[in-house]
Amino acid sequence: MDTTYETTDSTAYYAHGTQAERWERARLFFAAKEYTAAARVLVSLVEEVPEQTGPRLLLARAYYHSAQLRRAETELRLIIEREPVEHYARLMLGRTLERQGRHTEAGPHLRLASALAGDFPEA
Repeated sequence: MDTTYETTDSTAYYAHGTQAERWERARLFFAAKEYTAAARVLVSLVEEVPEQTGPRLLLARAYYHSAQLRRAETELRLIIEREPVEHYARLMLGRTLERQGRHTEAGPHLRLASALAGDFPEA
């Protein structure tokens, strides 16, 4: 079996179409809980539009749900570096760190996410 052709063929499928078509395909994969497939579509999309938060955040979520936690962490840190007040990215980073057993690192991100979302403990 020629795996080179197979890899190229499957890569072409995930990269096929306009940015809008790939975004929609990735969202459909994600909604169907096909997180690895969603990530495969989103990788090239994020490379093309690195300044857009939406595709990168969905990529991080796809990585998180497919247990690719280091990759999720990397994407989330990139988002937070550009947008420190992106509360959902902070929340996801905190949860990603927790899932890796890094609770001390997760705490500040989870507290900040809660504060940014307006979830203050009642006194």
